[in-house]
Amino acid sequence: MAVEKRLAFSIVQFLRDQTHCGASNSDEQESLEVAIQCLETTFKINSSDCHLAAPQPLTEIFLNSLLKNDQNNPEPPETSPSPEDTERAEQLKNEGNNHMKEENYSCAVECYSKAINLDLRNAVYYCNRAAAHSRLGNYTEATGDCERAIGIDPSYSKAYGRMGLAFTAMNKFPEAISYFKKALVLDSENDTYKSNLKIAEQKQKEAVSPIATGLGFDMASLINNPAFISMAASVMQNQQVQQLMSGMMSNAVGGPAAGVGGLSDISSLIEAGQQFAQQIQHQNPELIEQLRHHIRSRSFSGSAEEHS
Repeated sequence: MAVEKRLAFSIVQFLRDQTHCGASNSDEQESLEVAIQCLETTFKINSSDCHLAAPQPLTEIFLNSLLKNDQNNPEPPETSPSPEDTERAEQLKNEGNNHMKEENYSCAVECYSKAINLDLRNAVYYCNRAAAHSRLGNYTEATGDCERAIGIDPSYSKAYGRMGLAFTAMNKFPEAISYFKKALVLDSENDTYKSNLKIAEQKQKEAVSPIATGLGFDMASLINNPAFISMAASVMQNQQVQQLMSGMMSNAVGGPAAGVGGLSDISSLIEAGQQFAQQIQHQNPELIEQLRHHIRSRSFSGSAEEHS
């Protein structure tokens, strides 16, 4: 019965999404509500049963199944979108692009999803939705959409580039580097791909540096950040931090001759830096997280990228 309950829960989620999208009239809304109540009563489920939720929305599971069947079958699908559906899908895509410009990313996702429902084989719709998902921090969904776009059109360089952006944001730098290189194979003169590749390669180098592990991001990027400077000044007023810094300076002055307490090698310096980094993280974790997000969101190109 567990499988049936999970399926019913996914159907209820789908129906609830339909009630919220505003595309139904009052009678249709009422019918949807009745259907939801019937399913919840029959399968003894409710909206709080989050453990029943599937990893993906029901529409995504359905689309993935259709695409898989299409890939396994070299013949074109039996039905193609009608001219009316094609026209409406383009309108929805343009609406989504406008939402992206206005930074209404959730609305953009909704528009692109509706366009996909009308035309399953248009790589642009998936790629644009990937960009919207990335803006919302939904990087797993973004990579999934990029994979679908590439599956439809393997020569679509923008899908590889956006895959690289998503992997960069997820700190999966080897994967990001690979996709930026693939994008450049298809569009060798694209300066954005070149820039993002360099950034991903630099971040990969920093990721393997033990000095960077204290805070988990590039300190050099913070040194001119007013918020970080203000926070650091505040942290330095803490007595424990002052004692830590005093000890570090005393050991540093002692040098190699200072014995066990001296910073006689690079590993000691790294350890002291990590202790200081941990103290900063403890003092103001929320601001650290804000700074991490701030730097990540501005660390690679694509903010002004045009949508297809």
